[in-house]
Amino acid sequence: MPAPSPCVYCRERPVDPQWRPFCSKRCKMADLGRWLSGEYRIPTAPGSTDVDEDDPDGSDGQHS
Repeated sequence: MPAPSPCVYCRERPVDPQWRPFCSKRCKMADLGRWLSGEYRIPTAPGSTDVDEDDPDGSDGQHS
């Protein structure tokens, strides 16, 4: 039988099936807090923008 997986947040305690993939509600809520505060983000190249290549002026085809 394989060893239990560690909590994805604290990496100290085994995963509890009730809170999977975390060991407790505390770790689950702490991880959520990191998401909400923006600590988890995908790095982008300097100078990159969110401009759609098909709509370079950003108007999205809608007129006000």
